[in-house]
Amino acid sequence: MAERVTDAVAKLALPVLEAEGLELVEVEFTKEGSNRFLRVYIDRDDRPVDLDDCTRVSEKLSLLLDREDPIPEAYILEVCSPGAERPLKKDKDFRKAVGKHVHVTTYEAIDGKSVFEGVLADFDGRTLTIAERKKTVQIPLDKVAKARLAIVF
Repeated sequence: MAERVTDAVAKLALPVLEAEGLELVEVEFTKEGSNRFLRVYIDRDDRPVDLDDCTRVSEKLSLLLDREDPIPEAYILEVCSPGAERPLKKDKDFRKAVGKHVHVTTYEAIDGKSVFEGVLADFDGRTLTIAERKKTVQIPLDKVAKARLAIVF
């Protein structure tokens, strides 16, 4: 059910976001305790997303969700920035992350490891090249379970 909900919400959200000059990063529909949360993560290229952006999108999307009613149960809508450790999901995300520190988890071990952290040195559309402390590793995109930007302290 969650996948059906996220797809329906993404369809409703895209025109709202395009009109605002924003990008849809991800839609989550999760249960935490006794509450359901619908989280819509948004971003933009030219500047960071701010509270005003989130508020405008939340108000517009809330009206659409009330009208279309794709979720039969009660939920809490949250529209927010993906944060400093934003997920990397699309080719565009990986291309923008080249030169930045990333954290990548794979479905299966590569060279005996399934968690990698380092600078994304290159992305050719099929393979990530990550420069770790002592070596460089190449990870096929189809082996990536999760990827995100990572903050370095």
